Amino acid sequence: MTTNIFFCGYSYHINGYHSQYKSGYPIYLFRLQTEGLCEVVVKKRKMELGKGDLLLIKPGDHYELLVKEGQNSGDYHLGCDGAWIDEWWSRCEKPDVSRINLDEKLLSLWRQIMIEKRRPASIKNEELAGYLLRALCLSLERAVNETDRSFSHPYPVARMMRYIEEHATIAFKVEDVAQHAGLSVSRSVHLFKSSVGKTMMEYAQEIRLSVAIERMQYTTLTLEQIAEDCGFGTYPYFHKVFKKKYGKAPGVYRRLEY
Repeated sequence: MTTNIFFCGYSYHINGYHSQYKSGYPIYLFRLQTEGLCEVVVKKRKMELGKGDLLLIKPGDHYELLVKEGQNSGDYHLGCDGAWIDEWWSRCEKPDVSRINLDEKLLSLWRQIMIEKRRPASIKNEELAGYLLRALCLSLERAVNETDRSFSHPYPVARMMRYIEEHATIAFKVEDVAQHAGLSVSRSVHLFKSSVGKTMMEYAQEIRLSVAIERMQYTTLTLEQIAEDCGFGTYPYFHKVFKKKYGKAPGVYRRLEY
């Protein structure tokens, strides 16, 4: 299914700015406020946007943007359409405005699309840009869902889960996870266990085992190296954890399964 990217960029306004599409915006618009403030009117509803506010607009929506004189406003923006975007948008209701975490990985995706669109036509890779756009859409969707009150885990827990997933194979402390979520250690420990049903370290251990099995299957690394690379530290500890989980030693599992 096709995707078309008409523009993708970053704007920073300091001298005021105003645009309006009363007859309906012609394409899909994603706009993420990263600095300062602005005002928007969407479907005749006026809202003030601040840092972390994501605006999602579909074709035909009434849209106005106002940055007042003397007001600073910075945002990433992207305009697109296509069959894939239509299908993605229709999967579930998209709120007009959501407050999301300004994750560097998400912003990096946005910047990658910007760079790809700026390339000369002779070397521009539209297919790559299309897949980057799909990745951005799915990342934005997850970011919106994690801040939604109906999400299966409270937002601080979702932040803790993401932190653990990203740092599971390196040494981290519960204090690091709590700080990332903006909570005390005791509060974060209780909230995580009550929501996820396991401790932070148990969750990290599951991820480490999953990564270890993947490397056992697809690489020729020694078990000692896998134990170290996946965050277990030593092979004896990896052996102990693995056997408890799967009922057999890592070496036996590797020979029987792969």
